[in-house]
Amino acid sequence: MVQIISGAKGKGKTKYLLDMANTAVKESKGSIVYLDKSSKHMYELNNRIRLINVQEYPITSSEGFIGFICGIICQDHDLEQMYLDSFLKLACLEGESMEETYKTLEALGKKHHITFVLSVSMNKDALPECAKESVVVSL
Repeated sequence: MVQIISGAKGKGKTKYLLDMANTAVKESKGSIVYLDKSSKHMYELNNRIRLINVQEYPITSSEGFIGFICGIICQDHDLEQMYLDSFLKLACLEGESMEETYKTLEALGKKHHITFVLSVSMNKDALPECAKESVVVSL
């Protein structure tokens, strides 16, 4: 499953995402991973949440990003949820269509029973049609 938190930059998506992850870890039976473009939010996350600074890895395309996600999935068989802050930047999709990557995450989520929560710096009406139904919050 894919959930999207959408809205323009500076509208509070990161704060919402951090709160969502910290709330989820209290009831989670498996592991939770938080992907970010830096480590600055490390101290705002519960210590049971694994923070990965994606900028430390040489990801230069959306295909490379999906490979990175698959690597995390294959190493963590208890993975329940993955939070992706600044999704378009992490996935190398700024200025590109996110439709194919979204559909791939949706398929991975169904196959491996993982919920992906994406923070997308885009208003809901600018999202691809297939992603609009996944918006849980529009800020």
